[in-house]
Amino acid sequence: MNRYEIQLLQQISGSPALTITLPTHRTSPENRQDPIRVKNLVEQATARLLEKFSKREIGPLLDRLKKLVDEIDYPHTLDGLALFVNHDIARAIHLPFTLNERVVVGDSFFTRDLVFAMNRTPRYWTLVLSEKPTRLYEGSRDDLVEVQDGGFPLIHEGPGGEESLPGGFGIKKSAYRDEYHRKFFRQVDDALKPFLANDPLPLVVVGVDRFLSFFNEVTDHKDSILTTLQGSHDKTSAHELAKLVWPLVKATLSEKRRLVLSELEKAISERKFVSTVGEVWRLANDGRGRILLVEEGFHYPARVDETGRIISPDDNVGAQDVTDDAVDGIIEAVLEKQGQVVFLDDGQLELHRRIALILRY
Repeated sequence: MNRYEIQLLQQISGSPALTITLPTHRTSPENRQDPIRVKNLVEQATARLLEKFSKREIGPLLDRLKKLVDEIDYPHTLDGLALFVNHDIARAIHLPFTLNERVVVGDSFFTRDLVFAMNRTPRYWTLVLSEKPTRLYEGSRDDLVEVQDGGFPLIHEGPGGEESLPGGFGIKKSAYRDEYHRKFFRQVDDALKPFLANDPLPLVVVGVDRFLSFFNEVTDHKDSILTTLQGSHDKTSAHELAKLVWPLVKATLSEKRRLVLSELEKAISERKFVSTVGEVWRLANDGRGRILLVEEGFHYPARVDETGRIISPDDNVGAQDVTDDAVDGIIEAVLEKQGQVVFLDDGQLELHRRIALILRY
């Protein structure tokens, strides 16, 4: 699940749209309760739908839901499960973070919990360079899920890959092979482009030195590269690869947090920052945020005025014009406008009331 997929779900409208979310478990014996929990939530969803619609109206939707549930692979679930069903689609998404147990029937799918969890979870792309094939993974903490669309996985089908290198007098096979490797990794970089555009996460690049060098020569995404892992991992499982990648990501993010605090000090001296949630809300939505710094545990239920620019604290969650968490809205606004978000430990931004925004201008 990435930001682009959530945006696609958010664009789908039309009643009834059913969303079921729940925590699941990766290991036994805890996961033995997951099918029972799903069954109970499906029964609850069916009863709620029948309160609003006739059985004839929602019969096809219920059939879609039953088929979707029958296909759940319970021995291989992650920490959370989300089911989205309407008259046109039925989708089950396994997530590496826990979700609240919830049944929602509305005019659109309920994605708030997914957005919230995704915003608060360290996420990254992992690109494993290889000839057979190059793979892309979506990372969330110490969990990697392989991407199998948008052209990935990619196989080097040209000379030096699936095809043999030409022979003959005067032909330098090594130079010929290297040039076709560069060409292949340009294709990889082009395939990577929409993923980074739709969900601009940091990138981990994995591969042998020669492939890392070729990719570094041709990529347009050098600024996105967070760290690299050297070595051949063509046959390394996602689970084992995550054990190697996550410590590197964690260490690099820790160093990034230290550096961004130095950037904040510089921005303060240049008067190119704001703090307090109200000011940050306004300027983040104006598109002026370059880097958002926020304490990981900071939440702020708030009422939004009719202009959308002024917020005030309000714990009456669920009321009209009250947002469950203005901080989550700020995060979305900064990311949407190509800014960066850096989470800090609670207490590190005490002087700034737990949140600060480094401005573009």
